[in-house]
Amino acid sequence: MDADILHADLDAFFASVEQRDNPRLRGRPVIVGGGVVLAASYEAKAFGVCSAMGGRQARLLCPHAVVVPPRMDAYSEASKAVFAVFADTTPIVEGLSIDEAFLDVGGLRQVSGTPFEIALRLRGNVRERVGLPITVGVARTKFLAKVASAVAKPDGLLVVPPDGELAFLHPLPVERLWGVGAVTAAKLHNRGISTVGEIAALDEVALTSMLGKASGRHLHALAHNRDPRPVQVGRRRRSIGSQRALGRNSLSPEEIDAIVVAIVDRVSRRLRGAHRVCRTVVLRLRFDDFSRATRSHTLPFATSQTETILATVRALLMTAAPLVERAGLTLVGLSLANLDDTDAIQLELPFGGRHPVLLDGAVDDIRDRFGTAAITRAVLLGRDPGMTMPMLPD
Repeated sequence: MDADILHADLDAFFASVEQRDNPRLRGRPVIVGGGVVLAASYEAKAFGVCSAMGGRQARLLCPHAVVVPPRMDAYSEASKAVFAVFADTTPIVEGLSIDEAFLDVGGLRQVSGTPFEIALRLRGNVRERVGLPITVGVARTKFLAKVASAVAKPDGLLVVPPDGELAFLHPLPVERLWGVGAVTAAKLHNRGISTVGEIAALDEVALTSMLGKASGRHLHALAHNRDPRPVQVGRRRRSIGSQRALGRNSLSPEEIDAIVVAIVDRVSRRLRGAHRVCRTVVLRLRFDDFSRATRSHTLPFATSQTETILATVRALLMTAAPLVERAGLTLVGLSLANLDDTDAIQLELPFGGRHPVLLDGAVDDIRDRFGTAAITRAVLLGRDPGMTMPMLPD
């Protein structure tokens, strides 16, 4: 098999859009977001600034950084333009998030050239048509293409040939493997394992006894670059969600509720825009001590109604109130799962009073036509709307 899978990833996406649109920011450290860092330019990253960091800490690390408010509409337009370039490159595109995607260019040699040539042209087209830098990794598997793009950043291109896969992969730190977070990395480091090659040298049984069956098998396969997943077009999401980092500021229950309301509004609108309904609502929380909590509830019926979802999230948040009060909340995430098509449910007749489906639809229409700020809830007036980051689909 050839190395014909591309992983294309925009560099410091939000910050790059700001630098593109404001020439005075080019070459300068830029931080998007005030209370919490949503994105940082590579000039700011050089000082240790990173996403989800508190704004105060970021300004201490890089006091001369330029802090700009987020502009989600600009980022959304830039993303659409980049994905149009992807679609012009190959019909087989699997979007991962607003700023990255897998592309399968197998079979295009006769019309478009080698994967390297295609990747080179893709980077040039994104730069010319959208004005943004993008890094591309090329490999035989999705996993290795993503690793290659991470190694090549920023604004780079790296091809891993099939006969050089393990030579490239094995010297890398274990943190490069999907699924290796801080906890798993600590377990591996405590046993003297620091590189992917050292994981590959272990027997699968030994690795599963160390990390558990699922994680052990997963990492053992990746360490040998075994990843049979194809690039999937039109893959239906099993969940839709967003999350918002809150920093380390102390927030009142009213402030937390306003944040939850904003997230629910955005996610439920996306749900309706995709013509989907959900049955399971999942609330994810992260605290000041880096501990996490997850609460979920499955509804007796599928819905896309904002008020139903909001009531469920508020009930879930109440069950975690003691943790929030004790540990301090630093991130709120919402996922809507158990998705189905809108026409899979029986519509309710609007007996008396306002009907929530009609109300949601009217609000969506106004925002689609005049922008997301055209209509809002009273509880959100005068508040920082913040920035919710889309969660990756399962």
